[in-house]
Amino acid sequence: MKEDLDTYCQKTWCPGCPDFLILEALKKAVLTLVEKGTAKENIVFTTGIGCHGKTFDYLNLNSFYCLHGRSLPVSQGIKLANPDLKVIDIVGDGDMYNEGMSHLIHAAKRNSDITVLVYDNRNFALTVSQFTATSPKGFKGSSSPEGNIEEPLNPLELVLAAGGTFIARGYALKIDQIKDLIVQAVEHKGFSFLEILQPCITFFDNRQFYQERIYELKDHDQSSKEKALAKIREWDYKNGQGVKIPLGVFYKIEKPSYNELADVRRPTF
Repeated sequence: MKEDLDTYCQKTWCPGCPDFLILEALKKAVLTLVEKGTAKENIVFTTGIGCHGKTFDYLNLNSFYCLHGRSLPVSQGIKLANPDLKVIDIVGDGDMYNEGMSHLIHAAKRNSDITVLVYDNRNFALTVSQFTATSPKGFKGSSSPEGNIEEPLNPLELVLAAGGTFIARGYALKIDQIKDLIVQAVEHKGFSFLEILQPCITFFDNRQFYQERIYELKDHDQSSKEKALAKIREWDYKNGQGVKIPLGVFYKIEKPSYNELADVRRPTF
């Protein structure tokens, strides 16, 4: 029952925040995984610091609240200690692309068998709207009142270059889409990276920008790195005109995970 995943904690996200929708998608994904044979107690998630981190309080699963940007080392350690667990790391764009960038690159390079869900609202919302690595040039926030002068990075391109074997993007207002992508990511053996575009309705409400540009990937060759890169580069994270933003699975290949290789080398006593 979905109610079994609820906790007693009062939800303190801003009224109308898309994080409520992602939480609903997460619950649906967990129920789907359980129905397909994964034991609920074998699903564990970690989280960093940020609005996304409040998910820790609202989801009744085995979980670990980590330092800002440091949840990926914990996730990888959990998976190494118990390979039977399905480990989901819930992070934010500031949390992962700023403080946690080096951990992201190395986890993708290793092809660690974990799932990373990035709530990308393109600002440090919990600490009142400082710019992050994905904030667009010109973004006005508390740390850039006259407009951010930096160009944003494309995290999907970064993870592809680093060696991630499952790369996808979803939109927070599409609950069923997010649910399906989470299930696919968790079932993938290897490093799964799902970026969720999550408009911050308080500090950076870009819902209209997304609605005018998003589209679903269809008939896309997920095994081709070159085609994945071409689709990923359709949106360069700049607020230019005519930009299209594809959603779905960009890249998916089968490759031995770090955990499989480490298990082969594990000594027996």
